[in-house]
Amino acid sequence: MSFETEYGEISILKEIAELLNEGTDPKEVLSGVLKKLLHVTGLQTGWIFLMDEQGNHQLIADEALPPALAHNQKQRMCQGTCWCVNKYNNRQLNKATNIMECKRIEDAIIEKAGKTCGLTHHATVPLRAGQERFGILNIGSPNKTHFKKNELALLEAVAYQIGTALKRIKLTQREQETALVAERNRLARDLHDSVNQLLFSLSLTARAGVEMTQNDEVKQTFSYIQDLAQEALGEMRALIWQLRPLGLENGLVSALRSYAEMLGLTIKTKIEGASSIPGKVEETLWRIGQEALANCKKHSQTSHVYLEFHSDKSGVTLLIKDHGCGFHYGEQHDIPSLGLKNMKNRTEALNGSFHLKSNPGNGTEIRIHIPI
Repeated sequence: MSFETEYGEISILKEIAELLNEGTDPKEVLSGVLKKLLHVTGLQTGWIFLMDEQGNHQLIADEALPPALAHNQKQRMCQGTCWCVNKYNNRQLNKATNIMECKRIEDAIIEKAGKTCGLTHHATVPLRAGQERFGILNIGSPNKTHFKKNELALLEAVAYQIGTALKRIKLTQREQETALVAERNRLARDLHDSVNQLLFSLSLTARAGVEMTQNDEVKQTFSYIQDLAQEALGEMRALIWQLRPLGLENGLVSALRSYAEMLGLTIKTKIEGASSIPGKVEETLWRIGQEALANCKKHSQTSHVYLEFHSDKSGVTLLIKDHGCGFHYGEQHDIPSLGLKNMKNRTEALNGSFHLKSNPGNGTEIRIHIPI
């Protein structure tokens, strides 16, 4: 379909708006929109980069990439830089524009990386909503070296729609996270007011039973019940902490220190840097720290733990280590437990790096770095 007519442009914008209003997953939404845009305009190739505040780009969607760009799991698209990315990062890309030639294609030709299928040029459009910027949309077609003004205007209109949709998705995710925190707080209150009080009453009753009876077997039974109730109380308090980190308002390290003390651990801490941490990063480090400290309590056979926290403009690093029994582990091996895998997954979900080091008799060290 050509998009020369005004009616055609309105029809294209309507179809794309319908797609953008349906989804909440950015990757799924943008892949569908890109495919639809190429289909209705008759163009062939496109890709979308999402950009973070540090200028790093992520290939979030692509369609019909030539072999030279798709080679080796699209590594050429996922790494390195190019003219359109540089213009975006330098804030020189404020509207739809013709990029005379594609640097990634040029490099692929020089390196003889595969067929380019006649693709040499593309148009580039920034994705934004108001003053908030999200990334860039690139559109090209074999042997097409120039985009007309009306073509660029349509691509810019589509890009505005995409930017608005990304803003909506971001706000929706934030609302969901806020609702989740509120629900966790409610559940923590309910557990504290009901189950926690029942366990405390059971412990007191068992203690009274020990003091009231003269029968040794009955004493042992009540003592056993009291021990179980105390253990369950400890587990319940830990669970309530995990649901509602009451100390987090005083800072991550303060919260982890209090959690360690609640577990009966002796913790030594070191803090470097004082830059603010995004809420999502702080929440992730809190969950990872809880899991790491709980592992120390359960498995390390020591009650002494060292925690180091470093923060600067590039990111935050959290290190937790003990000098306990340790275990056999090498970088080439799979991570041995579900808890450790969860820590790694949480870290990598925020584009962070997770490092585990452990040897029998030499303790365990976990180091997490998350960019901000």
